Amino acid sequence: MGKRILSQRRGRGTSKFKIPSHRYLGEIKYPYDKEFEGVVEDIVRDAIHSAPIAVVRSQEGKSLMFLAAEGIKVGDKIKITDSEIAIGNVLPIGKIPEGYPVYNIEMEPGDGGKLVRAAGSYATIVSHTGDKTVIQLPSGAFKTLSSQCRATIGIPAGGGRGEKPFVKAGKKYHYARARGKVYPLVRGVAMNPVSHPHGGGSHQHVGRPSTVSKNAPPGRKVGSIGARRTGRRR
Repeated sequence: MGKRILSQRRGRGTSKFKIPSHRYLGEIKYPYDKEFEGVVEDIVRDAIHSAPIAVVRSQEGKSLMFLAAEGIKVGDKIKITDSEIAIGNVLPIGKIPEGYPVYNIEMEPGDGGKLVRAAGSYATIVSHTGDKTVIQLPSGAFKTLSSQCRATIGIPAGGGRGEKPFVKAGKKYHYARARGKVYPLVRGVAMNPVSHPHGGGSHQHVGRPSTVSKNAPPGRKVGSIGARRTGRRR
């Protein structure tokens, strides 16, 4: 009787390979409210987010969580508004002047924020044309979005976090584990045949095409998955 290889077990999605969600504060996204005003009650850490989380409470007692902007502190006011330009406030990108840094940007109006959420990253408002706004992403790419999409003004806090080295492999392991990533990542060709489709042989080589269908079963879904092309661009 054969044995399920490691990539098959991981592909099943059992608890050993799932992200431990009990450690998360919750989903960080904008509410559907068009107007909101509250005071920063606390700034906390979340295992899955690189930026710290600002817990904001309104006078009515409603509590929301936002990705904290650089410079925000406990006691500051944060608003979801259409008019007031201030660090930490959430506005439609069509109402934000050109040149301003923004983050946690919606791709569609009302989706709660999808783009540019990592600590220290930010996009820039480039131009407004009719009901469309052009932003420049941290990669340098330009993206055109509806002017009704909302974003937070400023830069996400915690930007220097990546500059500190992990030093120990154990720290890197727990960092990756919290995000559902595999660490350390061993090359398939270094494994035995029972552990990986690329394993075995008298020397380390794949031994078969490394491109596989994106519909392949969990055990075979290793290498270049659904690749349109491989090799060096010439």
